[in-house]
Amino acid sequence: MKVEIFHTPGCSACAATQDELRRVAFGIVKDLDWQELNVLDELDYAVELGVLTLPSIVIDGKLVFTSMPTAAQLRAALIERTGRDE
Repeated sequence: MKVEIFHTPGCSACAATQDELRRVAFGIVKDLDWQELNVLDELDYAVELGVLTLPSIVIDGKLVFTSMPTAAQLRAALIERTGRDE
């Protein structure tokens, strides 16, 4: 499974939240491909995925969150995609 977070550089609140989300995500999916992408460096790719607001989270190529989710929201989305029942 692949999780991509599109963000802008310099957002300290985003960085702190991303650390918590990364920890939660790896607790659900051990072989996770986690990528934090600077939207300024990946603008064409972000547009292709439909990213219009930041931060946004894409899971396996699908735009899932158009704002920073809570850890519980990300956890639920990952569990749903893995088919696990927790």
